[in-house]
Amino acid sequence: MHIEIRTIGRKKKFYLAHSYRRQGKVVKLRVYLGSGLSSDELAARKVRAEERLSFRISAIGSIRDPFQTALSASELRELETLETRGEIAVRYLSEEDWRKFTEAFAFDTNAIEGSSVLANEVGDILERDKWPDKPKEDISETYGVAKAIEFIRKTKDPVSIPLVLELHRLVFRNSKPFAGRLRGRGVEVVIGDGRGNVIHRGAPSTQVRSLLGKLVKWYGENKKKYPPLVLAAVVHNQFENIHPFQDGNGRVGRLLLNNILLKHGLPPLNIELRNRQEYYAALQEYERSQNIRPTIELMLKEYRALKRLLKKR
Repeated sequence: MHIEIRTIGRKKKFYLAHSYRRQGKVVKLRVYLGSGLSSDELAARKVRAEERLSFRISAIGSIRDPFQTALSASELRELETLETRGEIAVRYLSEEDWRKFTEAFAFDTNAIEGSSVLANEVGDILERDKWPDKPKEDISETYGVAKAIEFIRKTKDPVSIPLVLELHRLVFRNSKPFAGRLRGRGVEVVIGDGRGNVIHRGAPSTQVRSLLGKLVKWYGENKKKYPPLVLAAVVHNQFENIHPFQDGNGRVGRLLLNNILLKHGLPPLNIELRNRQEYYAALQEYERSQNIRPTIELMLKEYRALKRLLKKR
Protein backbone atom coordinates (compact mmCIF):
# COMPACT_ATOMS: atom_id res chain seq x y z
CA MET A 1 0.00 0.00 0.00
CA HIS A 2 1.21 3.48 -0.75
CA ILE A 3 0.06 7.10 -0.66
CA GLU A 4 -0.93 8.71 -3.95
CA ILE A 5 -1.16 12.49 -4.32
CA ARG A 6 -3.19 14.14 -7.05
CA THR A 7 -2.95 17.86 -7.59
CA ILE A 8 -6.13 19.50 -8.85
CA GLY A 9 -5.77 23.26 -9.17
CA ARG A 10 -4.30 24.40 -5.88
CA LYS A 11 -5.57 21.40 -3.93
CA LYS A 12 -3.74 18.20 -3.17
CA LYS A 13 -5.91 15.09 -2.83
CA PHE A 14 -4.52 12.08 -0.97
CA TYR A 15 -5.34 8.41 -1.58
CA LEU A 16 -4.20 5.12 -0.09
CA ALA A 17 -3.61 2.80 -3.05
CA HIS A 18 -2.86 -0.87 -3.69
CA SER A 19 -2.18 -2.60 -7.01
CA TYR A 20 -2.58 -6.31 -7.79
CA ARG A 21 -2.74 -8.54 -10.83
CA ARG A 22 -6.00 -10.25 -11.79
CA GLN A 23 -6.47 -12.40 -14.89
CA GLY A 24 -3.33 -10.93 -16.43
CA LYS A 25 -4.35 -7.30 -15.82
CA VAL A 26 -3.16 -4.86 -13.19
CA VAL A 27 -6.01 -3.60 -11.01
CA LYS A 28 -5.67 -0.71 -8.58
CA LEU A 29 -7.77 -0.10 -5.48
CA ARG A 30 -7.90 3.33 -3.85
CA VAL A 31 -9.34 4.80 -0.67
CA TYR A 32 -9.77 8.58 -0.61
CA LEU A 33 -8.14 10.15 2.44
CA GLY A 34 -8.96 13.83 1.92
CA SER A 35 -7.45 17.04 0.60
CA GLY A 36 -5.18 19.65 2.13
CA LEU A 37 -4.15 17.30 4.95
CA SER A 38 -1.35 17.98 7.41
CA SER A 39 1.20 15.23 8.01
CA ASP A 40 -0.50 14.30 11.30
CA GLU A 41 -3.95 14.18 9.69
CA LEU A 42 -2.60 12.11 6.83
CA ALA A 43 -0.98 9.62 9.21
CA ALA A 44 -4.18 9.22 11.24
CA ARG A 45 -6.40 8.72 8.21
CA LYS A 46 -3.90 6.32 6.66
CA VAL A 47 -4.24 3.99 9.66
CA ARG A 48 -8.04 3.89 9.34
CA ALA A 49 -7.89 3.52 5.56
CA GLU A 50 -5.45 0.60 5.76
CA GLU A 51 -8.08 -1.43 7.60
CA ARG A 52 -10.71 -0.61 4.97
CA LEU A 53 -8.37 -1.39 2.09
CA SER A 54 -7.18 -4.63 3.69
CA PHE A 55 -10.80 -5.74 3.95
CA ARG A 56 -11.41 -4.97 0.29
CA ILE A 57 -8.25 -6.87 -0.73
CA SER A 58 -9.13 -9.97 1.33
CA ALA A 59 -12.73 -9.91 0.11
CA ILE A 60 -11.60 -9.82 -3.51
CA GLY A 61 -9.42 -12.84 -2.84
CA SER A 62 -12.41 -14.79 -1.55
CA ILE A 63 -14.57 -14.14 -4.61
CA ARG A 64 -13.72 -16.83 -7.12
CA ASP A 65 -14.37 -16.43 -10.82
CA PRO A 66 -16.54 -19.38 -11.93
CA PHE A 67 -14.77 -19.96 -15.21
CA GLN A 68 -13.75 -23.52 -14.38
CA THR A 69 -15.59 -26.26 -12.53
CA ALA A 70 -14.04 -28.98 -10.41
CA LEU A 71 -15.66 -31.64 -12.59
CA SER A 72 -13.72 -33.63 -15.14
CA ALA A 73 -14.82 -34.05 -18.76
CA SER A 74 -16.10 -37.56 -17.97
CA GLU A 75 -18.13 -36.26 -15.03
CA LEU A 76 -19.66 -33.58 -17.21
CA ARG A 77 -20.66 -36.23 -19.76
CA GLU A 78 -22.20 -38.28 -16.94
CA LEU A 79 -24.37 -35.36 -15.89
CA GLU A 80 -25.48 -34.85 -19.49
CA THR A 81 -26.76 -38.42 -19.63
CA LEU A 82 -28.64 -38.37 -16.31
CA GLU A 83 -31.88 -37.49 -18.06
CA THR A 84 -31.63 -40.27 -20.62
CA ARG A 85 -30.85 -42.77 -17.85
CA GLY A 86 -33.98 -41.64 -16.01
CA GLU A 87 -32.19 -40.41 -12.90
CA ILE A 88 -33.69 -36.97 -13.40
CA ALA A 89 -37.05 -37.10 -15.09
CA VAL A 90 -37.96 -34.05 -17.15
CA ARG A 91 -41.68 -34.12 -16.63
CA TYR A 92 -44.64 -31.87 -16.90
CA LEU A 93 -45.66 -30.61 -13.48
CA SER A 94 -49.38 -30.30 -12.89
CA GLU A 95 -50.81 -27.34 -11.00
CA GLU A 96 -51.19 -29.61 -7.99
CA ASP A 97 -47.50 -30.52 -8.26
CA TRP A 98 -46.62 -26.84 -8.38
CA ARG A 99 -48.78 -26.13 -5.34
CA LYS A 100 -47.05 -28.84 -3.33
CA PHE A 101 -43.61 -27.73 -4.47
CA THR A 102 -44.34 -24.07 -3.74
CA GLU A 103 -45.48 -24.83 -0.20
CA ALA A 104 -42.47 -27.04 0.48
CA PHE A 105 -40.03 -24.55 -1.02
CA ALA A 106 -41.58 -21.55 0.76
CA PHE A 107 -41.26 -23.34 4.10
CA ASP A 108 -37.74 -24.72 3.66
CA THR A 109 -36.08 -21.74 1.97
CA ASN A 110 -37.42 -19.36 4.63
CA ALA A 111 -36.80 -21.74 7.53
CA ILE A 112 -33.15 -22.08 6.50
CA GLU A 113 -32.88 -18.33 7.12
CA GLY A 114 -34.66 -18.46 10.49
CA SER A 115 -38.36 -18.01 9.67
CA SER A 116 -40.69 -19.13 12.48
CA VAL A 117 -43.51 -20.21 10.14
CA LEU A 118 -44.06 -23.96 10.42
CA ALA A 119 -44.48 -26.35 7.50
CA ASN A 120 -48.15 -27.02 8.33
CA GLU A 121 -48.84 -23.27 8.48
CA VAL A 122 -47.63 -22.44 4.96
CA GLY A 123 -50.68 -23.91 3.25
CA ASP A 124 -53.03 -21.93 5.51
CA ILE A 125 -51.17 -18.73 4.64
CA LEU A 126 -50.99 -19.27 0.88
CA GLU A 127 -54.27 -21.07 0.22
CA ARG A 128 -56.61 -19.60 2.85
CA ASP A 129 -54.97 -16.33 3.94
CA LYS A 130 -55.11 -17.70 7.47
CA TRP A 131 -52.30 -16.15 9.46
CA PRO A 132 -50.68 -17.90 12.42
CA ASP A 133 -49.48 -15.92 15.43
CA LYS A 134 -46.06 -15.29 13.92
CA PRO A 135 -44.07 -12.13 13.03
CA LYS A 136 -45.64 -10.29 10.10
CA GLU A 137 -42.26 -10.25 8.32
CA ASP A 138 -42.17 -14.07 8.30
CA ILE A 139 -45.72 -14.23 6.93
CA SER A 140 -44.93 -11.59 4.31
CA GLU A 141 -41.88 -13.51 3.13
CA THR A 142 -43.96 -16.69 2.81
CA TYR A 143 -46.18 -14.85 0.35
CA GLY A 144 -43.13 -13.28 -1.27
CA VAL A 145 -41.39 -16.58 -2.01
CA ALA A 146 -44.59 -17.96 -3.54
CA LYS A 147 -44.88 -14.87 -5.75
CA ALA A 148 -41.26 -15.28 -6.83
CA ILE A 149 -41.84 -18.92 -7.81
CA GLU A 150 -44.82 -17.85 -9.87
CA PHE A 151 -42.59 -15.24 -11.50
CA ILE A 152 -39.80 -17.66 -12.49
CA ARG A 153 -42.40 -20.00 -14.01
CA LYS A 154 -43.40 -17.24 -16.42
CA THR A 155 -40.28 -15.20 -17.11
CA LYS A 156 -38.11 -16.03 -20.11
CA ASP A 157 -35.04 -14.40 -18.55
CA PRO A 158 -32.60 -17.04 -17.20
CA VAL A 159 -30.00 -14.74 -15.57
CA SER A 160 -29.67 -10.97 -15.48
CA ILE A 161 -29.17 -8.18 -12.96
CA PRO A 162 -32.77 -6.91 -13.43
CA LEU A 163 -34.02 -10.47 -12.79
CA VAL A 164 -32.00 -10.70 -9.57
CA LEU A 165 -33.35 -7.34 -8.38
CA GLU A 166 -36.92 -8.35 -9.18
CA LEU A 167 -36.63 -11.64 -7.27
CA HIS A 168 -35.38 -9.77 -4.22
CA ARG A 169 -38.14 -7.18 -4.54
CA LEU A 170 -40.86 -9.82 -4.81
CA VAL A 171 -39.71 -11.75 -1.74
CA PHE A 172 -39.01 -8.79 0.55
CA ARG A 173 -41.17 -5.92 -0.68
CA ASN A 174 -43.29 -5.94 2.50
CA SER A 175 -40.58 -6.86 4.99
CA LYS A 176 -37.35 -5.02 4.13
CA PRO A 177 -36.90 -1.32 3.27
CA PHE A 178 -34.06 -2.16 0.85
CA ALA A 179 -36.06 -4.72 -1.17
CA GLY A 180 -34.86 -4.84 -4.77
CA ARG A 181 -31.71 -2.79 -4.12
CA LEU A 182 -28.10 -3.97 -4.12
CA ARG A 183 -25.84 -3.28 -1.17
CA GLY A 184 -24.89 0.38 -1.11
CA ARG A 185 -21.38 1.75 -0.91
CA GLY A 186 -19.90 1.01 2.49
CA VAL A 187 -22.35 -1.79 3.35
CA GLU A 188 -19.97 -4.72 3.74
CA VAL A 189 -20.68 -8.34 4.71
CA VAL A 190 -18.63 -10.41 7.13
CA ILE A 191 -20.17 -13.63 8.48
CA GLY A 192 -18.69 -15.30 11.55
CA ASP A 193 -19.19 -18.69 13.17
CA GLY A 194 -19.98 -17.45 16.69
CA ARG A 195 -16.40 -18.05 17.86
CA GLY A 196 -14.90 -15.02 16.20
CA ASN A 197 -13.81 -16.85 13.06
CA VAL A 198 -14.71 -15.32 9.71
CA ILE A 199 -16.33 -17.97 7.50
CA HIS A 200 -17.42 -15.73 4.64
CA ARG A 201 -16.79 -12.24 3.28
CA GLY A 202 -19.06 -10.84 0.62
CA ALA A 203 -17.64 -8.91 -2.30
CA PRO A 204 -16.67 -5.29 -1.59
CA SER A 205 -19.77 -3.14 -2.01
CA THR A 206 -18.06 -1.13 -4.74
CA GLN A 207 -17.68 -4.26 -6.88
CA VAL A 208 -21.04 -5.97 -6.41
CA ARG A 209 -22.66 -4.80 -9.64
CA SER A 210 -19.51 -5.47 -11.67
CA LEU A 211 -19.19 -9.02 -10.33
CA LEU A 212 -22.85 -9.72 -10.99
CA GLY A 213 -22.34 -8.50 -14.54
CA LYS A 214 -19.43 -10.91 -14.97
CA LEU A 215 -21.56 -13.76 -13.62
CA VAL A 216 -24.34 -12.97 -16.11
CA LYS A 217 -21.74 -12.90 -18.88
CA TRP A 218 -20.28 -16.23 -17.77
CA TYR A 219 -23.70 -17.87 -17.95
CA GLY A 220 -24.32 -16.48 -21.43
CA GLU A 221 -20.97 -17.77 -22.68
CA ASN A 222 -21.33 -21.23 -21.11
CA LYS A 223 -25.05 -22.04 -21.25
CA LYS A 224 -24.50 -24.45 -24.15
CA LYS A 225 -21.20 -25.80 -22.84
CA TYR A 226 -22.16 -27.20 -19.44
CA PRO A 227 -25.11 -29.36 -18.31
CA PRO A 228 -27.94 -27.43 -16.61
CA LEU A 229 -27.08 -28.70 -13.13
CA VAL A 230 -23.54 -27.35 -13.44
CA LEU A 231 -24.78 -24.01 -14.73
CA ALA A 232 -27.30 -23.69 -11.90
CA ALA A 233 -24.82 -24.78 -9.23
CA VAL A 234 -22.04 -22.44 -10.35
CA VAL A 235 -24.34 -19.42 -10.74
CA HIS A 236 -25.96 -20.08 -7.36
CA ASN A 237 -22.69 -20.58 -5.49
CA GLN A 238 -20.98 -17.63 -7.10
CA PHE A 239 -24.03 -15.46 -6.38
CA GLU A 240 -23.79 -16.41 -2.71
CA ASN A 241 -20.08 -15.57 -2.69
CA ILE A 242 -20.78 -12.11 -4.10
CA HIS A 243 -23.56 -11.62 -1.51
CA PRO A 244 -25.04 -8.68 -3.40
CA PHE A 245 -27.82 -7.76 -0.97
CA GLN A 246 -27.74 -6.52 2.59
CA ASP A 247 -29.96 -9.50 3.48
CA GLY A 248 -31.93 -12.15 1.61
CA ASN A 249 -29.13 -13.55 -0.54
CA GLY A 250 -29.81 -17.21 0.26
CA ARG A 251 -33.43 -17.08 -0.82
CA VAL A 252 -32.72 -15.16 -4.00
CA GLY A 253 -29.84 -17.49 -4.83
CA ARG A 254 -32.03 -20.58 -4.49
CA LEU A 255 -34.71 -18.99 -6.65
CA LEU A 256 -32.05 -18.13 -9.23
CA LEU A 257 -30.85 -21.75 -9.20
CA ASN A 258 -34.38 -22.96 -9.92
CA ASN A 259 -34.92 -20.37 -12.62
CA ILE A 260 -31.92 -21.74 -14.53
CA LEU A 261 -33.12 -25.33 -14.13
CA LEU A 262 -36.57 -24.43 -15.45
CA LYS A 263 -35.15 -22.53 -18.43
CA HIS A 264 -33.22 -25.68 -19.38
CA GLY A 265 -36.25 -27.96 -19.14
CA LEU A 266 -35.52 -29.49 -15.74
CA PRO A 267 -37.90 -29.57 -12.75
CA PRO A 268 -37.22 -27.21 -9.84
CA LEU A 269 -35.66 -28.53 -6.65
CA ASN A 270 -35.95 -27.65 -2.98
CA ILE A 271 -33.04 -27.42 -0.53
CA GLU A 272 -34.68 -28.88 2.56
CA LEU A 273 -34.21 -27.50 6.05
CA ARG A 274 -32.96 -30.89 7.24
CA ASN A 275 -30.09 -30.61 4.75
CA ARG A 276 -29.09 -27.09 5.83
CA GLN A 277 -25.67 -28.06 7.21
CA GLU A 278 -24.84 -30.08 4.08
CA TYR A 279 -25.89 -27.07 2.00
CA TYR A 280 -23.65 -24.69 3.98
CA ALA A 281 -20.74 -27.12 3.76
CA ALA A 282 -21.14 -27.33 -0.03
CA LEU A 283 -21.08 -23.52 -0.28
CA GLN A 284 -17.95 -23.29 1.86
CA GLU A 285 -16.23 -26.00 -0.16
CA TYR A 286 -16.90 -24.03 -3.33
CA GLU A 287 -15.66 -20.80 -1.77
CA ARG A 288 -12.47 -22.42 -0.47
CA SER A 289 -11.48 -24.55 -3.46
CA GLN A 290 -14.07 -23.98 -6.21
CA ASN A 291 -15.14 -27.62 -5.84
CA ILE A 292 -18.67 -27.85 -7.24
CA ARG A 293 -19.08 -31.59 -6.59
CA PRO A 294 -20.74 -31.30 -3.11
CA THR A 295 -23.35 -28.92 -4.52
CA ILE A 296 -24.13 -31.25 -7.44
CA GLU A 297 -24.43 -34.22 -5.08
CA LEU A 298 -26.85 -32.28 -2.87
CA MET A 299 -28.92 -31.25 -5.89
CA LEU A 300 -29.26 -34.89 -7.01
CA LYS A 301 -30.26 -35.84 -3.46
CA GLU A 302 -32.94 -33.13 -3.44
CA TYR A 303 -34.28 -34.29 -6.81
CA ARG A 304 -34.88 -37.74 -5.32
CA ALA A 305 -36.72 -36.11 -2.41
CA LEU A 306 -38.83 -34.08 -4.86
CA LYS A 307 -39.95 -37.25 -6.63
CA ARG A 308 -41.12 -38.67 -3.28
CA LEU A 309 -42.95 -35.44 -2.46
CA LEU A 310 -44.83 -35.32 -5.75
CA LYS A 311 -45.89 -38.96 -5.49
CA LYS A 312 -47.84 -38.15 -2.31
CA ARG A 313 -51.48 -37.60 -3.11
